[in-house]
Amino acid sequence: MAKGMFITLEGGEGAGKSSQVRMLGEALTEKGHDVLLTREPGGTMGAEAIRKLLVEGPGGRWDGLTEALLHTAARRDHLVNAVWPAIDAGKIVISDRFSDSTLAYQGYAYGVDKDALLALYKSAIGDFKPNLTLILDLPVQAGLRRAAQRGGKETRYEAMGKEFHERVREGFQAVAKADPARCKVIDGTNDIDTIHREIMAEVSRILP
Repeated sequence: MAKGMFITLEGGEGAGKSSQVRMLGEALTEKGHDVLLTREPGGTMGAEAIRKLLVEGPGGRWDGLTEALLHTAARRDHLVNAVWPAIDAGKIVISDRFSDSTLAYQGYAYGVDKDALLALYKSAIGDFKPNLTLILDLPVQAGLRRAAQRGGKETRYEAMGKEFHERVREGFQAVAKADPARCKVIDGTNDIDTIHREIMAEVSRILP
């Protein structure tokens, strides 16, 4: 059986990733592809337990390096127990966030040494990377307004402050610039259907 693919959606708070992950999954399923939708941190029982530590509670409970270690632990469990088996089974795996979020949030926003983060990734994950990464970009204030409307308990990162999230946005832009073959920036200020069409156009280029 042919190996599958790994597509990730990235962006700041309120960028609309979750909706676009769902819409992309539905569109690919209609085209006959076997699809797994997942998220980070999370996607497995162990990783979801770590997720609660990261996205709930007070903002100052961890420093940036501790967060990066927690994200990496969740990521390895997610890959070992969900993503890699699905890819080996020929599925297209679509994940709401992956390692570029760690670089943007813990590296650019918190200031954790980026070479240390890359070394941590290499040690825990190896050379594996997504086939395609779609980065939804929009102004920070607009994203935070959208995020505030969601409600729920997962507000820890949203409460970090505008300056923090400006650095996150700069981080994603830097990630895209550094790896243009893999990363495609999508204008997140457009309406949901326009964004979906742009995403489908990018995904169609890499489908077998």
